[in-house]
Amino acid sequence: MEIERWERSEEISDAEKKVIQEIWSRVYANCEDVGVSILIRFFVNFPSAKQYFSQFKHMEDPLEMERSLQLRKHARRVMGAINTVVENLNDSEKVSSVLALVGKAHALKHKVEPIYFKKLTGVMLEVIAEEYPNDFTPEAHGAWTKMKTLIYTHVTAAYKEVGWAH
Repeated sequence: MEIERWERSEEISDAEKKVIQEIWSRVYANCEDVGVSILIRFFVNFPSAKQYFSQFKHMEDPLEMERSLQLRKHARRVMGAINTVVENLNDSEKVSSVLALVGKAHALKHKVEPIYFKKLTGVMLEVIAEEYPNDFTPEAHGAWTKMKTLIYTHVTAAYKEVGWAH
């Protein structure tokens, strides 16, 4: 059942897009800090994900990770990609093309298992909900859950498109 829910991207309503964009505007104002928090939690919870990052794959200490310029740079890139998706929620072509680029790069160049996108988007929701508890109402959680699914669905579609076979 869970897999089927993940595979199928639910339509995000206009009201949900507005909620996502409102919360994101606050999140993106602290883009680097929130991005770093998301990546550190991701690497602490899923240490196997560090294997794809030569610069910090041996770091265990969250404080050391936080000081890593490479981790900060990657956090800015991740947040920038999500920002592009959020800004273009009304343009499904743009959303598709941005996430297809992310998916293809991670499949072909970085050889990242697609399951890590599911894990990363889950961590992203946890961190945003904790950092912005007053904004993260049940409605907001529902909207962001659809956003998480949208990201994962598009990224994994790109993996399938390039013939990912792992």
